[in-house]
Amino acid sequence: MLKRLHMPSGERLNQKLKQRDFKLNALLELTRAINDNAAIEDLLALYERFLRDELFIEKLVLFTRTGTWKCLLKYGVQQDEVHDIADEQFFTRQREIGLTVELNQESFDLTVPISQNNEIIAYLLAGDKGEQEIRMSPVIKHMKFIQTITSILVVAIENRKMQADRVRQELMKRELELAAEMQAILLPHQLPNNHLFDVSAIYRAHQQVGGDYYDFMDLNENQVMFCMADVSGKGVSAAFLMANFQAYLRSIFTYRHGDLVEIVRELNSCVMRTALGEKYITLFLGVFTKSSRMLNYINCGHNPPVMVDRNGYTQQLKWGTIGLGMFEELPKVVEGEVKLDPASAVICFTDGLVETENAQDEEFGVERLEKLLLHYFEESMSGLNDIIIQSLDDFRSETPYRDDLAILSCRFY
Repeated sequence: MLKRLHMPSGERLNQKLKQRDFKLNALLELTRAINDNAAIEDLLALYERFLRDELFIEKLVLFTRTGTWKCLLKYGVQQDEVHDIADEQFFTRQREIGLTVELNQESFDLTVPISQNNEIIAYLLAGDKGEQEIRMSPVIKHMKFIQTITSILVVAIENRKMQADRVRQELMKRELELAAEMQAILLPHQLPNNHLFDVSAIYRAHQQVGGDYYDFMDLNENQVMFCMADVSGKGVSAAFLMANFQAYLRSIFTYRHGDLVEIVRELNSCVMRTALGEKYITLFLGVFTKSSRMLNYINCGHNPPVMVDRNGYTQQLKWGTIGLGMFEELPKVVEGEVKLDPASAVICFTDGLVETENAQDEEFGVERLEKLLLHYFEESMSGLNDIIIQSLDDFRSETPYRDDLAILSCRFY
């Protein structure tokens, strides 16, 4: 039988002093590296060197919480035997420092939970590869130091991640603010209200930045263009796509003219180049000619606007084609045409209006909208929009909006 070796008291004291100095220096070196903002990989390498090369901890696994228990560092174990742990119950009972735990085919002498703000954020498993018959296991011998240095390391890593998250959130917030500012610039600030036209609009973004767009502009002394568009998806990417689309659409109508079918095909090519097939835009595009009172339009997969006149007649403007950006070449494009009697109105909207639901999962719907338009036909367009929104809010009650909502109401005297 092997006997435990005895060391002279002076030598033991000298060794204890050296270990104490090493531990103090190790803590200082790790803290300095943290303060110097060293990479996480460098911090882990430093930590591993202290425990494996200086304290002779033969095997170690460090888990941190990122949804599952992720293996952040491991050495001295078979690579395929230790991996991330998805089992939420594995560490449930291990709230205090514990001894001996089995993980797959590996046995560990020490389990150390690491806490921050009374929440366990990491677990350390450490042990020896074989039986230690002539000396105390370094895992047990240095347990307090292992707990201390591991806690410093893990808390620093968690703080680093939290700081990175805060930076990302701040950048995202700023991006959203810029996109919202850009979107506000795109929408027309002044809409006509005179003896020729009464135009009013309402826009409510479901999030800080939406993907709806509307416009109304003079083309020449005899024609005006108006449109309503909705990009698939939301957020910053949708806003930037719509900004690009708005600039291209306005440039077409400002610097050159062509028939609506040709213009729509050009717009489709623009969306394909910009979105690369990942997003598409639905669009209603209309051109009203004052002298003939003819409205020519193309509906590209958008909710059909409703035309209403003083005789109680309504018509949904649905002729056109599919959404822009769905295919490189649009299939058949049909141009719609309708003659507008004096004082007729065209109400354009996005699906956030008619698809809003109440607590019984009923949609607001086009039929309910048409009844409002007929009943309040004599209202100004601004007053009509307010009535529509109030009716929608009464209908949905406590049910939240689920999409962007835009309304462009145009009366043609």
